[in-house]
Amino acid sequence: MAIKERVGLVVSNKMQKTVVVAVENRAPHPKYGKIVVQTRRYKAHDEENQCKVGDRVRIQETRPLSKTKRWQVTEVLNAKTTT
Repeated sequence: MAIKERVGLVVSNKMQKTVVVAVENRAPHPKYGKIVVQTRRYKAHDEENQCKVGDRVRIQETRPLSKTKRWQVTEVLNAKTTT
């Protein structure tokens, strides 16, 4: 079985070593054909607290780390720059 990976946007980093990542899925509606955007939020482990709100990250499924945390951040794709 392949390890699941998702790419999403960090929407919260208020917790210690945990970020909330919003992953968008765009798919046509089964009956009407219009593209519908579905958003899922995953809690992911961020060991170094390096992710900021607005970063695009890749997350990977892992063993349960807490009650709701089953993903970990593998890499930061686009870090949001502060200007």
